Amino acid sequence: MTDSARKAAARKNPLFGAAVVKAVLRKRDGVQATNALYEGILRDLGVTDAQVEAFLADHAEEVEQAIKSHGRRGD
Repeated sequence: MTDSARKAAARKNPLFGAAVVKAVLRKRDGVQATNALYEGILRDLGVTDAQVEAFLADHAEEVEQAIKSHGRRGD
């Protein structure tokens, strides 16, 4: 599988959206309301935080690119 095909496949994975949310939340510590939202996203997708962490470890670059490409600097 080529690198671009791998990136496209990662974006279709339900874990991708949860990973983007988690990455954004990490940059905005202490926001309790959004933590509840994240827990709801996990429940709705049927994934665990551990699965999201593993996905982030493997796809951190794609997740950061998604955040930046949507006008978020992630600072």
